[in-house]
Amino acid sequence: MKKKVIIFSVIIVALVAGGLFVFGGSKDPADAGAAKIKVTRSNIVEKALAVGTIEPENEISIKSKVSGVVKKIFADAGTYVKAGDPLLEVRPDPTPIELADAKRQLQLADVEVQNLKKDEVRQKSMSEKQMISSKEYEDFNSKYEEAQLRRTIAKEKLALLESGRVTIDNTEIESIIKAPISGYVLSKTVEVGDPVTPLTTYQEGTVLMKMANMELLLFKGTVDEIEVGKLKEGMRAEIKVGALPNDTVLGVVRKISLKAEKKENATIFPIEILVPKAKNTTLRAGYSANANIIIQKKDSVLTVPERAVTFRNDSAFVKISVGPKKEEEHYIKTGLSDAINVEVLSGLNEGDEILEKPVKKIE
Repeated sequence: MKKKVIIFSVIIVALVAGGLFVFGGSKDPADAGAAKIKVTRSNIVEKALAVGTIEPENEISIKSKVSGVVKKIFADAGTYVKAGDPLLEVRPDPTPIELADAKRQLQLADVEVQNLKKDEVRQKSMSEKQMISSKEYEDFNSKYEEAQLRRTIAKEKLALLESGRVTIDNTEIESIIKAPISGYVLSKTVEVGDPVTPLTTYQEGTVLMKMANMELLLFKGTVDEIEVGKLKEGMRAEIKVGALPNDTVLGVVRKISLKAEKKENATIFPIEILVPKAKNTTLRAGYSANANIIIQKKDSVLTVPERAVTFRNDSAFVKISVGPKKEEEHYIKTGLSDAINVEVLSGLNEGDEILEKPVKKIE
């Protein structure tokens, strides 16, 4: 009896499992019919993506015109300074030979002036007695004045080597380097005690600091060669900064390079987008950013998802239902696309329904 109960239970379980398989388990999503999508109105924006960074329009390298070592720094990175404010002081650091030579040159100039001064009385007396010509006397006076000027130059040179400052014709010359513009100190590349090579005709000189006016910024980036043909100067752009995910900064395309660059086997074109100062956003030089350049925009047009459209031989088709479990391909004319939705110019009306493409099974 117990054996019969077990056999009967097994038969019931088998029947239930078979019923589930027949009435439920065998039901395939494809048998239920493809999902339907309504034709709606929405906005479509065609954009070109540019990848780059935020940079100041003009960045200035601060250099010294005198050699020496950094004595004092007045402004650190991130500081806002006005034009004429001191940035740092360079203390002259002459070699012993340079200092000794400057002192000897001053001594020689003193000796020359003293000798000519002694001869001045004699020359004047001879001129008054007409023992020498007026020209000879004028030549002597010119020689005396030149000797005095050479002594002054030697004295000023020695003063610059020793103290780093001197006054020439009521103009104070000092080794304090001042800000050439009003703006922010972006970076400081030296510390107190570091040697400084001066800027001359023959050498670039040590970069001490970098400054920029952060009122006008640029997005400097690149676009793919496929997109560059659609771009024009003056187009608006929406810039998303990686460090500011919740903010969108607007800009205007200012420059599109005429020459391509090769990068990782891709052909790209450099572009510049002018970024006016944002009111509620602090932009910093070097921020990485993406710019969506608006090529074309259409508001409230008929659209369908581009994934539901089949493109073949320069034509576009969608599938529509024509009866129970029956469908047919329907030709439509498409317009602007943003890679997600596509504009429908003709072939469909608002509220019409099209069929979603079946999902391919992964085997």
